[in-house]
Amino acid sequence: MSNTQAIGVAYADPALNSFEVGTASAPIANTASGNLNQIYSNTTHASGDMRGLYARVNFAGAGAGETLRALSQVTAAQGAGQTTNGAHISLSVNTGGTISGAANAIRATIGGSSTNPGGTLAALQLDSDFASGGTWSNASFLRVTNSGTGEVGNFAAMPAVSATGVFRAKVGSPVVTHTIPVTSGGTTYYVMVSTVA
Repeated sequence: MSNTQAIGVAYADPALNSFEVGTASAPIANTASGNLNQIYSNTTHASGDMRGLYARVNFAGAGAGETLRALSQVTAAQGAGQTTNGAHISLSVNTGGTISGAANAIRATIGGSSTNPGGTLAALQLDSDFASGGTWSNASFLRVTNSGTGEVGNFAAMPAVSATGVFRAKVGSPVVTHTIPVTSGGTTYYVMVSTVA
């Protein structure tokens, strides 16, 4: 679809193949709260998929990268009770809405047709990137909260037990050789794990 509306004072890219908003050295300056960019839409389509924002990148060369990269940097003291997120993605099923298939706030899928892609692959990777010398006892790789008045009681839904799957039945009576700490209400509990199958 060709762009027929001038963007700003003038436009030299009528198809709007690319655009840049601010730069690292000259970012857009904001002094008030609000949305820098916003898209509101309503759809009544009866079948198929509608996407509010769609982006795909085909990495056809030796280089790497991301289809989407978001970074929130905190460089000032936040006010009391403020929350800052790198990204906040929600799915809401409201009165009158029902789901006949799956509904996911975030769905991370890994796959492809390569039978031997190499590397270290994961549908979800959780990273930490703190400087050395600090104390990070209040940080965790995963935090679970029930933010509304209703409570979700299951921590995870796992596939059926399989001898080689991600959820396996224990063999014999292995001893506990390691633990994984989990905090709940300020108390540390330990998920017991073992190097003995």
